[in-house]
Amino acid sequence: MKIKRALLSVSDKTGIVDFARKLNEAGVEIISTGGTMKAIKEAGIPVMYVSDVTGFPEIMDGRVKTLNPYIHGGILAVRDNEEHVKAMHEHKITGIDMVVVNLYPFRQTIAKPNVSLAEAVENIDIGGPAMIRAAAKNFKFVTVVVNPDRYTEIAADIAKDGGTSDVLRMQLAREAFNHTAKYDACIQEYLAKQLEG
Repeated sequence: MKIKRALLSVSDKTGIVDFARKLNEAGVEIISTGGTMKAIKEAGIPVMYVSDVTGFPEIMDGRVKTLNPYIHGGILAVRDNEEHVKAMHEHKITGIDMVVVNLYPFRQTIAKPNVSLAEAVENIDIGGPAMIRAAAKNFKFVTVVVNPDRYTEIAADIAKDGGTSDVLRMQLAREAFNHTAKYDACIQEYLAKQLEG
């Protein structure tokens, strides 16, 4: 699958600017949010703000920014399904071929001494897991990346072939579901401890 458009939105920004630079050099259009977009833009790399894609601002302290049909339609569209392609044209939805997301630092937040329940709750990511799961579900067409250690390999594949292999996309999807499963397990364990008092 050729990668023409990528969405980058990461809490752990390790290697993200260098990865964005390599994507840009390979002709990939980059969409991004908040702090990730700021880091990419400050490095002089062209980037489109997610609000310019959705036509809607980030609201509620950033709680709502990517939960939008222009994002999820772009990720979830089955590219060889005529009805899906027709819906994309009708609603002016552009496909998103790669999703690079890692999640709010919930585990790190609750590890801090005397962290409040309110602070812990604010670090429960919603949009991130939704995008990761959408991209992982649609791995036939979309590359999902949750681990910065994968950036070099993926950038090399895109530079060489313009995209990623079927096998790699399935491997990355498995990693993605494992990532969100562990994240959710950590949240439920924390809440269980709160209930135990």
